[in-house]
Amino acid sequence: MDKLLKRLLIVFVVLIILVPIGLLATYGGEAYGEWGPDELQKMVGYVPAGFQSINGLWNAPLSGYGTPATPPGFAGDSLGYYLSAVVGAVVIGGAVFLIGKAFTKDATKKMNK
Repeated sequence: MDKLLKRLLIVFVVLIILVPIGLLATYGGEAYGEWGPDELQKMVGYVPAGFQSINGLWNAPLSGYGTPATPPGFAGDSLGYYLSAVVGAVVIGGAVFLIGKAFTKDATKKMNK
């Protein structure tokens, strides 16, 4: 395995392991940075127009990071965070791999002509 790829995979694994830190860093009862318009209104007194206009544009497939199988509380939330992190890493890693394959395939074709 390439040395750079090995280092990137180690960084990926470390980031996935650190995922539940967001649960510990709460502000206003929610995980840090995961506020909706209602939470922002309570915390700062207003909701920026741009934020309000894109609210609801995207609904996460693992909304709330939980699954019916995970128990309530920190342990269950952590499992949901890990599941979300792994699924996200696999999807993004797979997409980057496929895009890279497509570009190298095109470059190889051009070089062989």
